[in-house]
Parts: sequence; C-alpha cells; structure tokens
Amino acid sequence: MASRTTSRLLPIAVAAACVAALVPAASAAASGGGRFTPGAPGVGDEYFPLEGNGGYDVRHYALDLAYDPDHDQLDGTVTITARATQNLSRFDLDLSGMHVSKVRVNRSTARFTRNGQELVITPRRGLPKGGTFTVAVTYGGVPQTIVGSPIVFGSPYGFLHTPDGAFVGGEPNGASTWFPSNDHPSDKATFDYAITVPKGLGAIANGVLKGQKDRKAVFSRRPAPIEATTFRWHENSPMATYLTTIDIGRWDVKTGRTPLGTPNYTAVDPELLKTQPNAVGFFFDTTSEATDLWTRTWGPYPFNTTGAIADDARYEGQPLGFSLETQGKPVYSAVRNTSTIAHELAHQWFGDSVSPARWKDIWLNESFATWSQLYWNELHGGTKVADAVRATYNARPYPDPAGSPWWSVVIADPQRDTMFNNRVYNGGAMVLQFLRERIGDEKFFALLRTWVARHRYGNATTEQFTALAERVSGQDLGAFFRTWIYSPGKPPLP
Repeated sequence: MASRTTSRLLPIAVAAACVAALVPAASAAASGGGRFTPGAPGVGDEYFPLEGNGGYDVRHYALDLAYDPDHDQLDGTVTITARATQNLSRFDLDLSGMHVSKVRVNRSTARFTRNGQELVITPRRGLPKGGTFTVAVTYGGVPQTIVGSPIVFGSPYGFLHTPDGAFVGGEPNGASTWFPSNDHPSDKATFDYAITVPKGLGAIANGVLKGQKDRKAVFSRRPAPIEATTFRWHENSPMATYLTTIDIGRWDVKTGRTPLGTPNYTAVDPELLKTQPNAVGFFFDTTSEATDLWTRTWGPYPFNTTGAIADDARYEGQPLGFSLETQGKPVYSAVRNTSTIAHELAHQWFGDSVSPARWKDIWLNESFATWSQLYWNELHGGTKVADAVRATYNARPYPDPAGSPWWSVVIADPQRDTMFNNRVYNGGAMVLQFLRERIGDEKFFALLRTWVARHRYGNATTEQFTALAERVSGQDLGAFFRTWIYSPGKPPLP
C-alpha cells in the first residue's frame, strides 16, 4: 500500500455467514463430465475469509460505467470473462451495497441472490470445468466509502465522493464497494473501462487512454439526457482488483515520456494549483525520475504507463491522509513529497507486478517499497539507509507502550487489524537492510531483481522469498528470518 501520512485504515471484512449449498448441484454435463457443485464464497484468506471466490479464474473485466457527481450515483454493466476451475452449479461475486437489476451468464438471464457482500449467481446450465464463460451484471447506486475500520490507519478509503467527482483508493477490499468482482489479489485480470461523465469533467483509470467521445447520455437520476463524455481506458497487464481506480473531476493533464522512454500520464486537480502552482510539473518530473531510477535498480518497468493522479480529496471536509499505488498511475489525495512518490512507484514492482498471494504477505509490498523509499532518500543526499533503520530500531521502546503495538507485530503475519502497522513498513525495511548487510550488496540487489523477474505479473508468498534469498545468497538464513520476520519481540542488533 502507498505510504500514508496518517496510519492506513484497512477495512475489516465482515465475516458474513458462508452461503450454504441451498441450490442442488446440477446434473452431470451432457458430455458426462461429472457433478456440478457451487463455488466457494471466499478464497479462504485468513484475514478476509469472504474476499474472492472459488470455482473460477477471472481473465478480463469490461466496466461500462456512468457516474453523476451531482447525485453521487454510479450505474453500469460489468462484464467478466472467466474460466471455470471446477464444474460449477453456481458461483459468487463480491459486491457490497449497490442494487443489482440483472445478471446474464453466457447471454442468458441467470438467477441471483444477495448475502452480505456475496452476489450469488445461478446460471441456467452448469459451467463445465476448463470452459470459458461470461457474466454480465447490471447494477447501480451510491458507492459507500469505508469508514471506521481499524485496518487502514483510520482514514476513509474505497470510493470517495469529491465535490466534482470521485477519488478511488481500494486497498485492501474497497473494489467490491463499486463494482462486482473476484476481490482478492490472487486473481488478477486485464481491464477495459468505458466511463461516462457529464461534459466538462474528465475520467481517469488504469492503463492507457484509448479515446474519448462527446455524446448525449442518460443518467438514471436526471429527467432527460445531458451532454456527456465517455472515456475509454485499457489496462493490458494483469491487475489485482484492489489496484483499480477511477478518478473523476477536473484535471490539468501533462503527458510525455520519462528519459528512459516510459509513457507518463500525470493529472492534477486544479484546486491543488491554487496553493502549489507547479504541482503538475512537480508530479510529472518526480514520477519520471523515480520510474527511471527503479527501472535501473529493479529491472524493466512492468506496465505500459507510469504517472500520477493527484486530487484535492476529502471526506466530510477533512483532507484524506493517504496515497495508494494504483497500477500504472498512483493516486495522491494531496501534493505529497518526493519520497512518497518514490514509495508508490517502487510498488509498481513490489505489490503491483508481484502481488501478495495472501494478505498476510503484505510485507512483500510495504517493506520493500519502504526500503526503496529510504534508498531514494540516501541517493538524494539524505540519511543512509543503514543509519535510518538503526534510528528506527533505537526509537522504538520495548516492550511496546500500552495501545501502541510495534515489536509485538509479526512482520510475516501481522494480523488483519494491524497489517498496515508501521512495523510492516519501517520494521520490514529494517529487516531488508540487515539482510543486505549480511549477504552483501551484489547478492542483495540480485535477489530483488530476480524476485521481481521470476514473479512478474503474478503472486508470491513469504516462503518463496525466503527460499529464493537462501538460493541467491548461498547461505542458510533460517535463523535470521525466524528472528526478524516470524517472531515478535525486539532482537539484538545483528
């Protein structure tokens, strides 16, 4: 997750009761392919049991949306192309709130029910294992911002309604508040967006802008069609749902390329220019510099664009305190400093291209991006990484003060409500620096470059990283990792 200026609040997944297998399994396929059974209502993640779903693998999302800021209303049809991984009699999608009016599977009307965050869909015929199918969900409503969760540093997140549009930062479970999905990072897919907004506003999403067209459009809460613009975006690299974004409003946009040639699309809310007139140039130039630095450090840039989306984003009049590494173009709720931008762009390798297989593996995102941020500071004349992590070590008293867990947080399994605790960020960066000092610079940088190359566009676990570290370094690192990432407490400095 992006570095936060306040603690990062992660929504608690409500453990809604699992959907019982009330629909009888379909009869055997006409080809005699075996019984059809319901897909599981969750992927079994320890932290978010009902996020994601079983029985299928999403290949592509096509989001056809209309958003009316005057009424905070989002309407649309999302068409999902997926492959069945079992003989499916029914399956779930994640969708919190919103009103579903129609579901079609392979162009035939399908039955559906709602059970908490689960949209339970029963197609007319069973879906055979290995076969590709499509599901189109037509829905609408006012997406609800997630507030009051202890997970994300206390900051509202998800779909945030702004005076002129919307600001979307969905880690870890905010995607399902605004579109039906298989909302777990283990199921990545490509995306197309068609976003229609009242004329005069812009709509930005992940990937590359493929075109925009002015037209008359119907918005559900208006009595007659109005002038509108449809923006089409395409993300051709696999993407986890929590990294999706749509950002709507008025924008000052600058496009170009980094010195190494990566396309850069930077958009800034004009409200921010009132106090910081050079914000567009600042974001564009810093984004270009950081993207190219990490390209030289970690390997080829993984996506078809870099950039920034900076909004004057608030909740109930109060500024938001976070930024987030949405794929290809991080989102910033205000003008942030250069090290925050460097952090979010390091995530394009650590978190976006290589995503956690389970939410307990979140340190593979945050610790690695935080170490990169400290390295950025060192390269720009700041404190050396070795000194910075020791300052953190010395500044953290042990045992933890009441109500302030730090050393009690286990980096490799920080628990849901503290998964964005500072120990996962700076404590994990400390571990990586101590690993660097143990195995040496050459093997440390080779390890991280090998890591992002081996798992590019995929998912990975802590166990895979520790095994790779031993292979690349040629050392037995079991005791090191047991002490520093698998155990609570304050170990002596190595």
